[in-house]
Amino acid sequence: MPRRAPIDIFNDPQRIATLSTIDAEGQPNAAVFDSLRMLDDQTVIMASGANRTLANLRSNPQAVCLFTIPGDTPLLYQGGRLYLTVESIQEEGDQLEQLKEGVRQAAGEMAANSIRAAVTFRVTGYRPLIDRTA
Repeated sequence: MPRRAPIDIFNDPQRIATLSTIDAEGQPNAAVFDSLRMLDDQTVIMASGANRTLANLRSNPQAVCLFTIPGDTPLLYQGGRLYLTVESIQEEGDQLEQLKEGVRQAAGEMAANSIRAAVTFRVTGYRPLIDRTA
């Protein structure tokens, strides 16, 4: 299978993505998110409910997103790790409404109604999914 650009893997509907955050006291959290989208090499957006991830991002703007499309063996998995910093958390406006509509189309009205914020991240780093360097 030919290697794809990280943005193409990230935005593939078959990919699995987890977002890891840490609260103000240093307690970690990891959650699966389908609403993450990479707009360009420097920008990721996400629709979020009123959940632990959003609370953590309010107190600590740093996050790591691990994303992958599984292959036949782990060495054939495609994906990577994006290091992210929150640029904005919007609780109203056009971007939030657009994200809600995307969630509505993908997961239905109940899921869309649970969305409370549009989070925009700046990409601060990238590492491959499996990094064989020290």
